[in-house]
Amino acid sequence: METINNIELTDENTFPDESVLRKVLGRSYNAYLTLLKLYDDNDLVHEWRYYMDGKAWLCKVQKKKRTIVWMSAWKGYMQAAVYFPVRYLEEIFSLGISDETKDRIRETKNVGKSKPCIFQIKNKKSIKDLEKVMKFKMSKR
Repeated sequence: METINNIELTDENTFPDESVLRKVLGRSYNAYLTLLKLYDDNDLVHEWRYYMDGKAWLCKVQKKKRTIVWMSAWKGYMQAAVYFPVRYLEEIFSLGISDETKDRIRETKNVGKSKPCIFQIKNKKSIKDLEKVMKFKMSKR
């Protein structure tokens, strides 16, 4: 997946509070709020933290101590990534996700033995496939 945008929130001293996120996300801020509600509804906890290795603020979303989703802020959208062992790929494709999402997952390079499923959250519609993949991840051990 080619990136033509740069990750935002790279200033270690600027916590991504509501005003910062509103400015970065713009019209997609409401989709971010919908994501937070989805996490709450599924008993997931999210936490923004500055990571020195990536030199950016990332949001880790967990169920108990297990990481389910990683989020990062980009100009105009939130990016959510769910990582799976490659062996789950066919099961992911059978979840009823869009062909566009399947193609994006196929085109994304593996990270070690994991396949990142990356979603650009720009509106509420773009959350549907993420929700299916996220719930699948929560069902696996």
